[in-house]
Amino acid sequence: MTQASDSISLPPNKVARGNPTPHWLVEALYRALGRVGAKLGAAWVVALLAAAAFAPLLANSMPYAVKIDGRWSSPLLQHLTYVDVTLMVAFIALMGLWCWRSGRFLTKLALFSGLVTAALILSLWFCRPPLTVYHQYRVLQAEQQLQAVVRAPIPYSPADKLYDQPDIIPPLPPSTTHWLGTDRFRQDIASRMIHASRLSLSVGFIAVSISAVIGITLGGLMGYFAGAMDMFGLRLVEIFSTIPQLYLMLAIVAFFGRDIYLIMVVIGLTSWPGYAYFTRAEFLRLRKQDFVQAAVATGTPMRSILFRHMLPNGMAPLLVNATFGVAGAILAESSLSFLGLGVVDQASWGDMLNQAVSPGGGFYWWLATFPGLAIFFSVFAFNLVGEALRDAIDPHTQK
Repeated sequence: MTQASDSISLPPNKVARGNPTPHWLVEALYRALGRVGAKLGAAWVVALLAAAAFAPLLANSMPYAVKIDGRWSSPLLQHLTYVDVTLMVAFIALMGLWCWRSGRFLTKLALFSGLVTAALILSLWFCRPPLTVYHQYRVLQAEQQLQAVVRAPIPYSPADKLYDQPDIIPPLPPSTTHWLGTDRFRQDIASRMIHASRLSLSVGFIAVSISAVIGITLGGLMGYFAGAMDMFGLRLVEIFSTIPQLYLMLAIVAFFGRDIYLIMVVIGLTSWPGYAYFTRAEFLRLRKQDFVQAAVATGTPMRSILFRHMLPNGMAPLLVNATFGVAGAILAESSLSFLGLGVVDQASWGDMLNQAVSPGGGFYWWLATFPGLAIFFSVFAFNLVGEALRDAIDPHTQK
């Protein structure tokens, strides 16, 4: 083994003693984020995560607080859903645990899972949002029934069609009232851009999670057992590698309707061959290592050998592939929405791009520019992080 490889390799006995997260991998993550491109990409990803988590606080037709008949109330808090509360808690917990560098990975994961689960259960129990009428507080303010009002920075919800302003002829270009303009349905583009980050990131992360679980499980079995299991797995991988993802999604939507969860599952089920290839290659390399043979000789359960001792030593290429997978999933969902077959009741960057050209042939530049830039920067940011992580892990680039 070369000196460069020794500088980032984890000695097998570290994993055998029960450390499930190689320290060199954590160091590689911080080393990757030390590069300028990775910093820019990570900054955009964190901004997207913050926008998705705090979307109701950034863009909402419901005011933060109103004063009616001398009494204060918070319509925004009353209209928060369990999804809103859970995402806010998840983002705060994620940022806090990321800053806590001294803690063990499993401890951080347990804390994060516990906080998110508790937030989900409590919000399901307590969050009972009333029926939303987006323009009710604008009407009350116009009738001077509000003694005081505190609104969000963007005082429009993504589905607010401005029914109290029937004189508006949509779409409107950017102005001081609507920073990024409106679409053909009078909906504010800035608000829809912020809330659309939820859809894009959820599709990316959930689809990658599905594909990673399938690919890592099958690839681990192929690489560890080899022989007939490897031959069968390779044939299965080859079959799924030939499936055209976009055409399959079009067929699924045509038969089963526009269901976001179905889209996530389809993207996940067609994206796992890459994870299987990487995992198989790593497990073929590790299966004859001394620490694996020692674990087998001591009667360690198979699942522990595969996923506690071998998988942590083969995580590097999987993490790199996951960053590219998130970017691919975002692009796939945007493409489907651009074709008019995306989710109907949620804001989507691809759907806004679809509205850039009117049926009469008119072109609305703001409907093409801002969603297009969001898609471009999101995909580019994940690719920057993936490239930096690959270079940080590759021993040849450390010379």
